[in-house]
Amino acid sequence: MVIESVTRSPFAGLYEVVLDGEIVYTDERAEYFFGGNIYDIRTLPPRNLTQERTNQLAVKSFIEARDFAIKRVKGNGARTLFTFEDPNCGYCKALQGELTKIDNVTIYTFLMPILSQDSVDKSLAVWCAKDRAGAWEELMLRGIMPESAKSCASPFNRVAALARRYQITATPAIFLSDGRHIGGMRSAADLEKAFASVK
Repeated sequence: MVIESVTRSPFAGLYEVVLDGEIVYTDERAEYFFGGNIYDIRTLPPRNLTQERTNQLAVKSFIEARDFAIKRVKGNGARTLFTFEDPNCGYCKALQGELTKIDNVTIYTFLMPILSQDSVDKSLAVWCAKDRAGAWEELMLRGIMPESAKSCASPFNRVAALARRYQITATPAIFLSDGRHIGGMRSAADLEKAFASVK
């Protein structure tokens, strides 16, 4: 196990430890540690402080890994989505149709070809295309494969490691800019509601 960070928590005598991507807590002497969620019950509804911190760590990881994602900017790009997708995933294709209805968003799509070797081949063709964003949309919206491109190094192993870290096992997986995982396929209307809830 790798200790990634140790920080003092807002609670007396308690420290937050990020251990292989998971948040646990320890005492001042580091003699004991425990896992679980800490809630602030002074608010209604109670705030899950551990989940909020986990979300912050997720966003930091996604931003640090954005060079391994396909970036698309619509309108002013003010809002942000992070998605994990497979080119052969039917729900991912449906999601692309919904995303065409949304404006003013920056979408970072991490290619996560988990369904078949064909998924890997298609993902690689998109990743190696001159215009990755255009190639992804052509493939997902119209079923048009990118023109043959030179082979290139892919980030798929790094994306897979990122997915494991945040327990992403299916596609699509959608995260907001505050790190909240809002599940899989969502309609444009659902996404707009989710954007409105981001603080």
